[in-house]
Amino acid sequence: MTAGMPILSILIFFPVIGALFILFVMNKERAEEIRWVALIISAVEFLISLYLPFTFDRHNAGFQWVEKTVWIKRFGMNYYLGADGVSMLLVLLTTFVTIVCVLASWRDISIKLKGYMSLLLLVETCSLGIFLSLDLFLFYIFWEAVLIPMVFIIGIWGGMRRLYSAMKFFIFTFVGSLFMLLGIIALYYYHGKMTGVYTFDTAILFNNPIAPDMQFWIFIAFFLGFAVKVPLFPLHTWLPDAHTEAPTAGSIVLAAVLLKLGTYGFLRFSLPLLPNASMSFAPLMMFISSVAIIYGALVTIAQKDMKKLVAYSSVSHMGFVMLGIFALNLEGLKGSLLQMVNHGISTGALFLMVGMIYERTHDRTIASYGGLFKPVPVYGTFFLITVLSSMGFPSTNGFIGELFVLLGTYKANWAYVIPAVIGVLLGAAYLLWLFQRVFLGEVLHPGAGAGAGRHPLKDLGLRETLTALSFAVLVFWIGICPRSILDVMEPSLNRIVRQVERNSKKAAENSASAVALVLSAENSYNPQNDPDVERGYQEHQEDYQKTKERRERDDDAQRQDGQPHNEEQWKRNQYPQGDNDPYGVKKSHDQPQN
Repeated sequence: MTAGMPILSILIFFPVIGALFILFVMNKERAEEIRWVALIISAVEFLISLYLPFTFDRHNAGFQWVEKTVWIKRFGMNYYLGADGVSMLLVLLTTFVTIVCVLASWRDISIKLKGYMSLLLLVETCSLGIFLSLDLFLFYIFWEAVLIPMVFIIGIWGGMRRLYSAMKFFIFTFVGSLFMLLGIIALYYYHGKMTGVYTFDTAILFNNPIAPDMQFWIFIAFFLGFAVKVPLFPLHTWLPDAHTEAPTAGSIVLAAVLLKLGTYGFLRFSLPLLPNASMSFAPLMMFISSVAIIYGALVTIAQKDMKKLVAYSSVSHMGFVMLGIFALNLEGLKGSLLQMVNHGISTGALFLMVGMIYERTHDRTIASYGGLFKPVPVYGTFFLITVLSSMGFPSTNGFIGELFVLLGTYKANWAYVIPAVIGVLLGAAYLLWLFQRVFLGEVLHPGAGAGAGRHPLKDLGLRETLTALSFAVLVFWIGICPRSILDVMEPSLNRIVRQVERNSKKAAENSASAVALVLSAENSYNPQNDPDVERGYQEHQEDYQKTKERRERDDDAQRQDGQPHNEEQWKRNQYPQGDNDPYGVKKSHDQPQN
């Protein structure tokens, strides 16, 4: 379905317009107005994004609201946008999370507020560009651009080690992106060499899979770019530092949106473009994902800082997403996409909860707390809902996602269900233990009770309650009514599964046909049909005719001088090689073929 109105372009660039307005028009002294304008812009953006589900055709597995314009014709680059059930869900998640980030920064950020809100809106624009781009070069531009505002958010408004964390985040992701760029360029040139069409257009690339041997190397390049963003073990070491040092809103958008960019890349591009390599690497990817699930859970249990605990839990949770993707079946992909959305909701909410208590006490150490349920019961209730969601408790969003991942994994290889189940159990252990230490038992934190020199903790205000309530509604809505989400994603995921199956066979057939064509050409080679040989023969004939004429002139000259004609001497003078057809052209041309 092609859009009459460029709704996707409006979605992508409306936050940029808002960011420029805040940056260049608003007075930096009017902090409250800046906050309200940023909130209004993000709310309007969310309302615009709601146009997609209300006009979405659930029976159409293809891309909808397509916008396509030639950008740089010479290099096959297009401004090409489109959305299906996969990208639409992630667009809605992004626009919703941006509102939450603005609300979470209401009192948390007070310095350089104009720049902060502008950068937050730029992160939204770049993330939406990634989810909606159907041209690989356009996708890469947005992929790299999202690093810039995120690095500044961490580096300027982060904690004590913010510069170290920002640079580590930048170096890891930028280097990974360079490998991905090499893979994109290799795909571009190899496809052009194979078909004569040099393009970054995924609509064309999806229908013309390249040879399996070339897929192997491009998959590795894509893997390095996407796996760093996930992040997948062992490329995850930037994540805890970035999460811990980022401001609350930075941690929320990093967990809820930016970590999904890598898994989206695998799902959208690696599987259909590189089907044979994806199938070949699937056992290894499932093994690495299983290691990430167990490793992330074990490291999480050992954490003493609440924010770092939530950060390490993301390594384990994203391992589930990767496990579902490389199960390479419909159940696994449904569970994977559900977990991408669920992780954005539950982990984003956990970072919000940790930020709320840190804003009051400026302490994230787990051992410093105890018995918080008594002084802040509303906060404790929302924290409990978030914990249950993150551990996959039945009737919450996390349950249905993990269930589909386990079903898909069992269908692909039952052995990998074992580490996945262990990961679920460990996740329940560290989350419930966190809740027990912080909220149950005796009141330990000085600010949690009344007394001399103490400032009792305040429970959630109206703004904080509404923000937490929005997460809670999504937790139970997806957990109780998952069909509303599954119906949206299922046709698009079915198309990806069919693309992988069809393209893997097509790539193998194309490769076999190419080999057969080369062998046939070698076996049926005839010099008489070779234009180079024919041209060489004609040139030799001309040279031969000139030599003959020169010989006749020499004979006439010798007769006039009274010298006898010496045939052998004449040949030695004209052809030192001793052959009147030194290149063998005449012989090869005149010789009959067997």
